[in-house]
Amino acid sequence: MEKQLRYLIDRIERLAGNAEKLRLSEYLQYVSDTKRLLWVNFVSGVARGFGFAVGFSLLGALFIVLLQRIAVDNIPVIGEFLAEVILVVEKNL
Repeated sequence: MEKQLRYLIDRIERLAGNAEKLRLSEYLQYVSDTKRLLWVNFVSGVARGFGFAVGFSLLGALFIVLLQRIAVDNIPVIGEFLAEVILVVEKNL
């Protein structure tokens, strides 16, 4: 009986130590604070959206530059088509 009790105490102490390592109490406080949780998720969503916008803009600009270079090199058929696309894009900018 004493051996089983000692085993249970060791297991509980290990579990408590692991909970402290995981900072479980801080996580539970974070999850229970609704205002803070909403604010953190809002800010991360705005940052993610801004990152998508900047990344898409950079990739779009790179794509247009590549299309312009292909049009300048005057590759048959593709060059003419791309020249028309670039003219349309530049008119809309």
